[in-house]
Formats: sequence, C-alpha cells, structure tokens
Amino acid sequence: MAWFKRVEKGIVTPTEQKKETPDGLWHKCPECKTVISTAEHRQQLYTCPKCDHHDRINSHEYFEILFDGNQFQELDENLSSSDPLHFVDTKPYPDRIVATQRKTNLKDAVRTAHGTMNGVDLVVACMDFNFIGGSMGSVVGEKIARAIDYSRAHKIPFLMISKSGGARMMEAGYSLMQMAKTSAKLALLAEEKIPYISLLTDPTTGGVTASFAMLGDFNISEPGALIGFAGPRVIKETIGKDLPKGFQSAEFVLEHGFLDFIVHRKELKQRLADLLNLLRPEVTVANA
Repeated sequence: MAWFKRVEKGIVTPTEQKKETPDGLWHKCPECKTVISTAEHRQQLYTCPKCDHHDRINSHEYFEILFDGNQFQELDENLSSSDPLHFVDTKPYPDRIVATQRKTNLKDAVRTAHGTMNGVDLVVACMDFNFIGGSMGSVVGEKIARAIDYSRAHKIPFLMISKSGGARMMEAGYSLMQMAKTSAKLALLAEEKIPYISLLTDPTTGGVTASFAMLGDFNISEPGALIGFAGPRVIKETIGKDLPKGFQSAEFVLEHGFLDFIVHRKELKQRLADLLNLLRPEVTVANA
C-alpha cells in the first residue's frame, strides 16, 4: 500500500487564481528558434543575437533606428488613395483602404520624412509591408516623388527603404505608371548630383524592384532579404527547372552584381552616415 494517497483526483485551481504569461514578453527566432525577451529583441534592432536573422520591420522602427533621437519632420502624411477604377474584389477598394488604415494606423504603404542621421541631413522614404503587402499605388508613387522634390529643393541626400510585393492591382495602370514617375524624378535627382541610396529589405519584388529600388547610386540590402521581380515559385513553374540554392537572396544578388554591399541592421546608421559624408560632405552635415 502506497504511503501517499491523493484525496481528490487532479488539482483544480479556480480561474481567477490562474496566472498566465502575458502575450508579447518573448520573441522566438523563426530561423534558429532561439527565444529572447521582446525587450532584448528590440535592443538587438529586431535581429537574432544567435543567427543574425533580420525580422521584418516597418517605417516606425526604421525611423527610430536612423533618425537622431527619433526626431523628424514627416512629409505629406495625410495623402490617401482614391478609387479611380471603382475596383471591387471581395470588398470595394475604398472599404479595404479604410479597414487597413484602421488596422495599421497608416495612411498608405509608404512614409516619408526629413531629419538628421548622426548629424547628417537626410530625406527617407520607407515602405510598410503590413499595408496591403507594401503594394505600390498612386499615393506611394506620389509621396516618393514629392520626397525626391524635397531632396532636390533642399540639396539633401535621399534614402529609399523598399519592402513590397509589387504594384497594387486595385489601381491597375495607375499603379504601373508610378514606375515611370518615380524613375523620372530620380533622373532629375541624379542630374543635380544629389546622392540617392536604395536599401532593399525583405521582401523587395515586382514593379518596385523594376523601378526605383534598383536605381540607387548605391544599392544595398539587409542580410537574407528576398530580392527579385517574380517570385521563385512562379519562375520555377515558368522555366520548368530547379532554381540555384539561395536564389533571390540578398547574398545571391550581391554575388551576381546587382548590389553594392550588404549591411547588418546594427551597422546601418553609421555605414550610411559615413557613405554620405564621403559622397557630399559639403552639403550633408546639418547646420554646417
């Protein structure tokens, strides 16, 4: 006979006394499965301390990383998409825009701002993937074009941070026209010899890759970013062949000459400031 006998079957804790770990305290790396606190993850600039995997982040985080003291002047912040084609899929396009704006607290898939980065004046346009997949519509093209005009007017270098699934199907031809529009504006920027740096992050695909994302004086990327026009699955089905290992990764693209260098997010701010000071030191230092 056992010396211990349970009086009741099971141990029951009243619901009001149960304590659960609150959501959002821990982050698990999707690559190596390392678990760290969300506070440490933020301190690591949303990268894994073990395998260096770069999690996707958006304009809020990039502005916080790049701008001194997270101080900046946002440009054209209230521009919002109209519905020129009266497009309807599972819901009318205006309803989709409103729902996405409420969910993301964004007006569209790009934010533009002017501030300083290690004392260097800089205009930044940063895409947000969580706004309809970072798709390029007329507002995206217009805000980028206006940001380039701002750079030209004030002789300030321009940084484009791309993160997109491509053109926005709800705007059809209007979306595709943004490829030519932004490319033409960048040509004017080049004529005035104002530096343009293009940072390609995960993922950069479609019409964005086919236009402004690949037109930088320097095209750079974060480690492991997916960069291409069509997706790997589409290409494989089209050509009927297996694709090389690492196809369309930033490292593969760098090896084949489409990138100038890959930079870790922790080094991004300093590398950009050093590069801009080398390119145009006489115009990039604020209050010089």
